[in-house]
Amino acid sequence: MSLKLFDLSGRRALVTGSSQGIGLALAKGLSDAGAQIVLNGRDPAKLAEAASQFAKPVQILNFDVTDHGAARSAIDGFEAEHGAIDILVNNAGMQHRGPLEEFPEDAFERLLKTNISSVFNVGQAAARHMIKRGCGKIINIASVQTALARPSIAPYTATKGAVGNLTKGMATDWAKYGLQCNAIAPGYFDTPLNAALVADPEFSAWLQKRTPAGRWGKVEELVGACIFLSSDASTFVNGHILYVDGGITVSL
Repeated sequence: MSLKLFDLSGRRALVTGSSQGIGLALAKGLSDAGAQIVLNGRDPAKLAEAASQFAKPVQILNFDVTDHGAARSAIDGFEAEHGAIDILVNNAGMQHRGPLEEFPEDAFERLLKTNISSVFNVGQAAARHMIKRGCGKIINIASVQTALARPSIAPYTATKGAVGNLTKGMATDWAKYGLQCNAIAPGYFDTPLNAALVADPEFSAWLQKRTPAGRWGKVEELVGACIFLSSDASTFVNGHILYVDGGITVSL
């Protein structure tokens, strides 16, 4: 009986930035738990290739998450044509490394738009429909950099700190309407975003020593947390940041 709490059958999940990496892994995991999947990204070819990896049909919603009007138009149109988006996973994000004193202004602005404005844009558009229905799940992808900083990524750290606090704000404003708004904060995972770090023997050696689990995370290890926060198992969990990081944020 208790396992039914995690069953997502009959629900639809939109995962932003889901043509590769963490987003694609989460979409596959939610699909395996029974959800109907809506993939999102800006590259139609990459989205089509990602869709071909699913055992059952998925839908594609191609829009730019950094464009507030485009996000609202896409989600309003999808809901009108296809029905409810019950679960939103705000996963789209980017990284740019460089010394803070030399960090390019345009790169900083791109980080803000991609990592935090997108969460506001898509979150607000989806929540307006969820509020009318009196239920909905919003899961924002934060980071260990929501709590910690490292050299050369100060602007990224700022955006992920903002994701954590926006998640708390979403919960504070929208819990009364029946929504649960939470975040998953991954540690260091082997993804395309981290390809340069994975390929760096010195960094990998440091990470293995620094992380109690002693290794990089695998994207599949984020799926359980996402299913939990998407399901009826988490109906009284709100504004929580769930760190999935091999223990890196709890040890010195």
